[in-house]
Amino acid sequence: MTADLSTDAASYATAPAHEIAAAVKAGTVTARAVTEACLARIAALEPQVNAFTDVTAARALAKADAVDAARAAGRELGRLAGVPFAVKNLFDVAGLPTRAGSKINRDLAPASRDATLVERLEAADAVLVGALNMGEYAYDFTGENAHDGPSRNPHALGHMSGGSSGGSGAAVAAGEVPLALGSDTNGSIRVPSALCGLFGLKPTYGRLSRSRTFPFVASLDHLGPFARSPLDLALAYDAMQGEDPDDPALTARPYEAVSPVLEAGVDGLRIAVAGGYFRARGMPEAFAAVDIAAAALGATRTVEIAEAARARAAAYVITAAEGAALHAGRLHARPGDFDPAVRDRLIAGLAIPAAWVTAAQKFRRVFRARMLALFDEVDVLLAPATPCRAPELGQKTFVLDGETLLVRPNLGLFTQPISFVGLPVAAVPVWVDGGLPLGVQVIAPPWREDLALRVARALEVRGVAKAPVAPF
Repeated sequence: MTADLSTDAASYATAPAHEIAAAVKAGTVTARAVTEACLARIAALEPQVNAFTDVTAARALAKADAVDAARAAGRELGRLAGVPFAVKNLFDVAGLPTRAGSKINRDLAPASRDATLVERLEAADAVLVGALNMGEYAYDFTGENAHDGPSRNPHALGHMSGGSSGGSGAAVAAGEVPLALGSDTNGSIRVPSALCGLFGLKPTYGRLSRSRTFPFVASLDHLGPFARSPLDLALAYDAMQGEDPDDPALTARPYEAVSPVLEAGVDGLRIAVAGGYFRARGMPEAFAAVDIAAAALGATRTVEIAEAARARAAAYVITAAEGAALHAGRLHARPGDFDPAVRDRLIAGLAIPAAWVTAAQKFRRVFRARMLALFDEVDVLLAPATPCRAPELGQKTFVLDGETLLVRPNLGLFTQPISFVGLPVAAVPVWVDGGLPLGVQVIAPPWREDLALRVARALEVRGVAKAPVAPF
């Protein structure tokens, strides 16, 4: 994607992050001008989109001025110089209470320090402009929040943005920011990316620090970026890598930059389509999106991921049990302040027998071993991200493979088996038959974010994947 940039700084408001950074470094535009244009677009669009819960304008302008001063002093700027970004409101932002989409948490004292990933993006000279709407306590696939209202899909305002990182997806798709951070426990980066027509990255479990973020399911939680180009995902991912003693789940691995290899292409990669479970219980257009991507990549092989349905069921058990344990005190003290749809599922989680959780964790090890064995035969797998296009706001059910199912839990039926074992995934937007976008998961072996992003970039270069700013 290339924005139509002009001497008018407002044109940078909807430019991709890599173009903004290049222009700020070159002195073509100031970081302050980009930030002002971004804040003006947020102010104009928020009554319709409802992606933001907090706008940190004073902080953003101060950071932009610091970036401009550094350039004027001859300092080498960071890889994200002057790039506006926003974060799901479960990230700590100094001076704001960390809402996590809830009514209860907004009574907390403001955070005293930013989350590690916020600090790292700002260390790369990015500019934080605010915090974003999300499903309550991240237990959501719709983007509908009972307290702050729904974040709306910018491509069709009467439709869902996806969740739980719905505000992150909506803000990037609307062109309010070129880059946003979200979390993904069972699919909460990949579902909004699919419904809003974006590129998203769920890294390997333990790759990026989660310190100073509000958890949901500690054994499943991942953090990652949304953008309108794989180039921007790579810049953000590279800026956020690194050890952090504040996150005990973080794996000590060397820094492995993906930006330098993004243009390596896909020649020689063994790419296959996930069949079986991943070709059932979906709308035809969801499978068509995968087929279009596979054809563009020359992928003709289909492989079966055995017991994916069982993996999804086990992920549900672990999610419900761990999430309920985390919120037991709040459920006892303030049950009326929860979204009833979230509260009731958490209460049900409290009743799950310990033996079920133990069995689910044991199967998790078995399923992970099977997936790793599969990656001895292939390098990358393609699968749908969601079973359908974005449902309408308030829609409760849909029909999949002749069966009427609830929308809220089943938007993640293709994402849950993958996050269950912590694999890295790039979500890639594909447009079928002129309708709303759909997403394709590009699934790679552990620690091979480079492979997932190389495939995403190849699909963008070949014109199959694109993430245009939604027209208003």
